[in-house]
Amino acid sequence: MEQLNELGFYGLAGHSATPRDLVAEVARAEEIGLGSVFVSERFNTKDACALSGAAGAVSSTLGIATAATNHNTRHPLVTATFATTMHRLTGGRFTLGLGRGFDMLFDVMGVPRVTMAQLEDVMGLLRRLWHGEAVMGHDGPAGRFPYLSQDPSFDEDIPILLTAIGDRTLEFAGRVADAVVLHTFFTDETLGRSVAAVRRGAEQAGRDPAAVRVWSVLATVGDHLDEDLRLKKLVGRMGTYLQGYGDLLVRVNGWDPAALETFRADEVVRGVGGALDAVATPDELRHVATLLPDEWLNASATGTAAECAARVLDQFDAGADGVILHGATPDELAPVVDAYRVARPAGRFEHLAANPGATRTVSAP
Repeated sequence: MEQLNELGFYGLAGHSATPRDLVAEVARAEEIGLGSVFVSERFNTKDACALSGAAGAVSSTLGIATAATNHNTRHPLVTATFATTMHRLTGGRFTLGLGRGFDMLFDVMGVPRVTMAQLEDVMGLLRRLWHGEAVMGHDGPAGRFPYLSQDPSFDEDIPILLTAIGDRTLEFAGRVADAVVLHTFFTDETLGRSVAAVRRGAEQAGRDPAAVRVWSVLATVGDHLDEDLRLKKLVGRMGTYLQGYGDLLVRVNGWDPAALETFRADEVVRGVGGALDAVATPDELRHVATLLPDEWLNASATGTAAECAARVLDQFDAGADGVILHGATPDELAPVVDAYRVARPAGRFEHLAANPGATRTVSAP
């Protein structure tokens, strides 16, 4: 079956206490022809390094990317070693994905908040290490390091992607990264503006704008799923984002902030006592659905498998190079992938590499 390198999925979507489920998900993803698995990180049972290794060990064609981990939670030499190991383990199918994370979380953890200056600095360090350089006496935004070295024989081209939402971060990503992963629940207009910001940043840096691979993230919740499960994956997921950083999501989409205030003030929302997609009951989620404007929930793929596939194509028309089908397992995505194959434009995506951070094939020793 032809591999669809323009499509990806998130492994262990949402909350999971059984990380071994990723093994079956990866096998099923390759069976139905998905191109890449993206590995998110939570400080419970979702360690990005462990999960990436598992995905690499049980796959043969699937691209693998962290989307994302944070550079400030590991020493740069540890991160460099993780990425080089994954690069060689997978024969060049791995991309290291970094993100800015959450300031409040870092504050309580006692680690520095992430800045763009730090990200640019650490990316430079990683690339130097991957190409066999010894770094001596480094003193920069990412920290002070008297001596860093992996192996002088290394000459590894390992892509780096960044997750980004706001225009400044998107332009920065276009300047320094090989790929960009956007955010769930972007309208098509917001997606188009975001892609333009990435391309603009690349062009201003003298780079080929088309060489930066931009992934949209599309909540994909087809009618073939049980109603209560659809509520959790759509309303619950949207509500959880609004709980965490609703101001940012509303601002980038140009949505009405008054609707966000109504959501936040609601007694059911305030009384749930946790992330809506993790702890809310179906009845609570039905109530939450009445608080969310249709426009907000329409920034997703819903309906029949064919209708979901059409929404995937909309993402490409808005400028995305790839689409991460978010919030569902490969089993749940199978009908949508089948419908997408029927509608897929011939010859449009054959040039894409399996590695989600590369526009060409990356090989490893």
